[in-house]
Amino acid sequence: MNEKKSPSSIPYVLIIVASLGYFVDIYDLVLFNVVKVDSLKALGLTGDAIKEVGLSLFNWQMAGMLVGGMIWGIMGDKIGRIKVLFGSILLYSIANIANAYVPDITWYAIVRFIAGIGLAGELGAGITLVSESMHKEKRGYGTMIIVTFGALGALFAYYIGKFGWKEAYLVGGGMGLVLLLLRVGTYESGMFKNLLADKIPRGNFFMLFQSRNTFFKYLYCIMIGLPVWFIVGVLINLSESHFSEVLGMGGQIETGKCVFYCYLGLSVGDLVSGFLSQLLRSRKKVVFIFLLTSAIVILLYLFGSRNNPSLFYLSCMLLGAGTGYWALFVTIASEQFGTNIRSTVTTTAPNFVRGAVVPITLIFKNMANSWGVINSSLIVGGICIVLAVFSMYKLKETFAKELDYLEV
Repeated sequence: MNEKKSPSSIPYVLIIVASLGYFVDIYDLVLFNVVKVDSLKALGLTGDAIKEVGLSLFNWQMAGMLVGGMIWGIMGDKIGRIKVLFGSILLYSIANIANAYVPDITWYAIVRFIAGIGLAGELGAGITLVSESMHKEKRGYGTMIIVTFGALGALFAYYIGKFGWKEAYLVGGGMGLVLLLLRVGTYESGMFKNLLADKIPRGNFFMLFQSRNTFFKYLYCIMIGLPVWFIVGVLINLSESHFSEVLGMGGQIETGKCVFYCYLGLSVGDLVSGFLSQLLRSRKKVVFIFLLTSAIVILLYLFGSRNNPSLFYLSCMLLGAGTGYWALFVTIASEQFGTNIRSTVTTTAPNFVRGAVVPITLIFKNMANSWGVINSSLIVGGICIVLAVFSMYKLKETFAKELDYLEV
């Protein structure tokens, strides 16, 4: 007789697969910014055209993630977390391989959009699957491992990008296809399986808008992640083009290197926040600590690293560490809602935050023309942090919350 797995048995295979999947996910997400200049030069672009087209392609990728977040989130609640996990990995792996052979900018944009759709599904499916499969007292460790290891994909992208942009995209696609072989030994969430016998609606995105309380709870889940992508999308991604000269380091700063140090810090931050959350038995306290840390490090970045590239790169790493509550952010979103809508929330929330980088960046750039780069950073960053603090205050503590319930 087969022994049934108990809820307290840690699903090591699921954690490993989700961690490797997020590693490849972050690799591809960051890789575009690493190889952007070389790839666009190879396609015949020069000068300001590289900057303009690069931003356009990045926006196409983020638009794909917004669309993909909706698609994969709903599918995760309708057909299962495992199918979405591997479906998303397959899609962005194929897109990565195709990206090595794009003949022009139009096809580059199409492939980045498709890649964005694929990239949108992996994290939400992985976090949902692991959260529902682990003991409620220990699931924080599982999500911590996924995001901590996954963030290292950015470091790998930085090094692989040095071997050539086509080779880097092929490596990303190859890693994803190899990862699919690890599907053997994985199993679906028991909570989701129990839903299949019920007629309760699953994956209905509009359920999130049926009541004022549900809508605002969902909105708060999204807003606590805004500072992460203000830091990554503005302070890190625009470090070379906007901040280097203003801070007296024109020509001495590389965006790829800033991304490398930021994600190194992010990996450490996710590890620390995960352990702190388990130690303090609280998600909220740790997020508040990291939001305060982020605010302090933003000031260091803007005022403490002038004319000092080494200190500037250090501040990039500290900024990454300050955003290290990303694992907790996604876990909190997962723990706020019932099983029949959990995948939808867990997948769409981080992708809406990622998508928010587009309006955040546009607002910052428009303000910078009148207010200057430093003042605009303080205003936009300050608003993001205040919204996150307020949202975290409004949400209920979810540490060790029982997740086997339905949203009606």
